[in-house]
Parts: sequence; structure tokens; C-alpha cells
Amino acid sequence: MNSPSAPDAQARGRPALLVVDDDALITDALAFALGADFEVHACDSRASAIELLRELDAPPPLALVDLGLPPAPHAPDEGFQLIADLLAHSPRMKIFVLSGQNDAANARHARALGAWEFVAKPSDPALLKRLLARALEAPAGDDADLVGESPALAKLKSQIAQFAASPYPVLIEGESGSGKEMAARSLHRLSPRADRPYLTLNCAAIAPTLVEPTLFGYVKGAFTGAATNKSGYFEDAEDGTLLLDEIGELPLELQAKLLRVLENGEYQRVGETQRRTARCRVIAATNRDLRREVKRGGFRADLYHRLSVFTLGVPPLRDMEGDKLALLEHFRGLTAMQAGAQPFELDAAAAARWQRYDFPGNVRELRNIVIRLSTKYPGQRLSVAELEPELDLEAATPAPGAEGSAIVEQALRQLERAGGFNLDDTLKAWERGYIEAALRLTRGNVSQAAKLLGINRTTLYSRMNSGEEK
Repeated sequence: MNSPSAPDAQARGRPALLVVDDDALITDALAFALGADFEVHACDSRASAIELLRELDAPPPLALVDLGLPPAPHAPDEGFQLIADLLAHSPRMKIFVLSGQNDAANARHARALGAWEFVAKPSDPALLKRLLARALEAPAGDDADLVGESPALAKLKSQIAQFAASPYPVLIEGESGSGKEMAARSLHRLSPRADRPYLTLNCAAIAPTLVEPTLFGYVKGAFTGAATNKSGYFEDAEDGTLLLDEIGELPLELQAKLLRVLENGEYQRVGETQRRTARCRVIAATNRDLRREVKRGGFRADLYHRLSVFTLGVPPLRDMEGDKLALLEHFRGLTAMQAGAQPFELDAAAAARWQRYDFPGNVRELRNIVIRLSTKYPGQRLSVAELEPELDLEAATPAPGAEGSAIVEQALRQLERAGGFNLDDTLKAWERGYIEAALRLTRGNVSQAAKLLGINRTTLYSRMNSGEEK
């Protein structure tokens, strides 16, 4: 695994690039082809990539990720999970999916998760260099504030204003990409601590063995590599605000020590006996259901109750009707200003399509779509034809509170396009397709196919015969 530190790469004038692929020939070829322009860090699995990121002093700004990774190299699921993990570690990382699984559904879902772009294998190294260089130059589209006036967002803003002045902890819950860190910044900005430090520690981005010294600091000689005394986040935050992002990733043994700090303010640097007192306000954020984690034994009940003195729920974008256009305008203007280009526009049909889309990746997905459209079509008026390739129209999992959203999206497209639609024929076609797929997977074994489909064998025979009669 090629893993020189990020500062060394910067010193040599080359930006760091993470490459994750289980084929050593591909990683070696990419390292050779791109090594003159980028400091390449190569990994062969999701686990090794996360381990490497935790070792680096700073995360690479760019990543090339294969979707087909072990232990399931013939499916995209591990690659999709890695995209989410990388963005949890570094929300500003620009991820390119480099995959032989080149279909529109995978590309759209990767972008919905926050990937920058999808590049099919095999890829021309010269093209990759241009794409990576362009991504480095592209504006980040920073989120400065909570944008929108929907009832769901208005409720969140009201709660932030209500809780801001309190010294007690706040737990912020919400889906990935929904804007939990923006909510935390708003709490700090509206509080009496606004002129004091605001620090963020991503609990998912640190190796478990380093969480304690990172939070509480350490003294010289406390462990191998502790060459000097070092303050931790609680000390550096002074009487400001400390955001513990991805709090659900905090190891159980550290949860007890965090609980003690929250209860009486006391902590110790690793390797010292002197007691210190924390003065900062703690905000925790998570995309997990911590109540469920408590029931499963993965999170301490007493810590959960201590963190959730106040709880904020950041709404998913699908629940923020009207705000999708407001966010479009916000990020479009910001991106155009940063890039020094004219903003694009959507025609009436594209704007209506934008409003109907659920944005499963939430505000992060919307922002990235705007950045890509701004880069591809500066100053142009776009139709549905230019917009739809950017949307994840076949999301596999219906969003909570929006039953069957992927099915609804598909139905909308079919009904909009043509007359002559017949619901009975469509349902029968879906049934025949699933029956054929189950029989292929089981090599014609009707009993096993019936189990896959969740029906009994006689029912499957009946439906197969009915289809043949048609």
C-alpha cells in the first residue's frame, strides 16, 4: 500500500489521490500513469482505504474508487458504502467512480451518494488527468447557511434559535448530506460563544486507539510516538463549541469517558494524573438511529440521554417542498461567482422535474448536481434531457416517509411520455420478469425460485401457466 503522508505530497507540489481497486494491475497502472501529477495512495478494499485515511495527516482531495470491491467484487454495494464512508471522513473529497460496472443506474446512484463523476473502465489516463485537474479547480460550493423557507426548515431554524443560548448538549440527527454541520454552525453562530473557537471532530475519521488522545490530549511518553505534550480538542475548544460528528462511531470504551466529561466537566490527558475541566459546549451529530443502537447495545443509554438534552432533526430534502428551487438558486449563484462564469438556467419542464425529484442524497447531492451542471453548461438554458442524466431515478430503497419513491418516479416518466398505457399489462410484464429472473438464478428449479419470490410452488406454477396462455 503506497501511503506517504499528505504533507509530503504537498511539499512536492502534487495533490494527493486515493485509488481504491482490488486489481493490483489497475492500481499499479494508475500509479504509473498518474504518479507524475498526483501523489497516489493505493488500497485494495474499503477497510484498507479507511485505515489509510485515518493514518494520513490530511485526507486526499481526490479519489478514484472501484464499485466492485471485496468481499463482493461482482456487486456495487461495497463501492457505494465506500463513497459514503469517504464523505463521512471528508465531506469535501471529490470522488470519481472508476468502474467496469458501467450502467446508468450505478452512475446515478454513485452521484446521488456524493460522487463527483462516473468514469467507465478502461479509461484513458490522459482523460483521467484532465478530469482530476478540472475537479481540483472546480469551486467547492460551500454551505454557509440553512437556505429555504419550507415549514420543515422553518421549524428547525426556530429550534436552533431557541436552543442556541443554552450551555447544554445538543444532539443533531439527520440523513447523510442533509446539513447537520450547517445546523451545528448555526447553533454556534447564534450563541453567546460565537466569538470563541468552533472545532469539529469526525469520530469516523479517527482510528479507535487515537480517539482518546485526540479528544483529551496526552503527555510526553504516554505512548509510542508521544514526543511532546499535546492538548486535545476539549482543551483547544476553550469555552467555545465542540462538534462531535458521527458520534455513533465512537467506541464503547470511549463513550464512558465522554459521559464523565459531560456529567462533571472533568477529564485527564492520556498519561497524566492532573484533572482538567472542560468549558466548551458539546454538540453531537449522527445519521444513525441512536435509540435503536442503544437497544442493540452499540451505544450507551446514559450517554444518549446526556447528549440529547436538546434534539434537532434536520429534515431530508424531500420534506422541504419549495426549498429545492431556493437551494438551486443559492448554489447556482455561488458556483457561478466562484468559477467566474454565467449561471445556467432550467426551462419550465426541467424546473418542474427538479421539483419532483426526491434528492436521496439530500442537500449534498443537490449541491453537486448544481456544480456539475455549472461546469458542463455555463450560461445555457437546460431541458429535461440535460438534467435527467444527473438524477438517481432508480434508487433501490424507497425513502422513509416517501413510500415507493423510485417506483413513483418511474411511473411519472412513463405516464408523461405516452398514451396507450395499460396498468394490467405493465403489472403482468413485471411479474413475468421477476419469474424469469428467479428461474435463471435457480437454473430452472421451481421450488427454489418460489422461495426467492416469497410464494409457494403451486402458486408459481399457476402464474407460469397463466403467462404461457397469454
